[in-house]
Amino acid sequence: QGFVVHPAGGNWEYSVQVSEEIHVTTSRDILASIARGDGPTASLVALGYAGWGAGQLEAELTNNAWLTAPIDPRILFDMPFEQRWRAAAGLLGIDLSKMSPQAGHA
Repeated sequence: QGFVVHPAGGNWEYSVQVSEEIHVTTSRDILASIARGDGPTASLVALGYAGWGAGQLEAELTNNAWLTAPIDPRILFDMPFEQRWRAAAGLLGIDLSKMSPQAGHA
């Protein structure tokens, strides 16, 4: 199981528009296009699967278990992988150097 995140454009099966600039697909034809060199200008291929029960993800979002940030194609497609987390946190005004790796109660 996997999916490909790619810029808008192209005509691949099963692509879903996430934003004006970003689409996601589970289609194999995009992988063939990428292999031939005539795929999207950029892509992010992710393999794996995570499932939620009915309403679970919505409940987690409501309980602030997830941090959500605006979509920035430059972070997804142009930035080295190891810098993306810090850049995405920056979109929320979070300086990760001020975060503690320890959990506990104050």
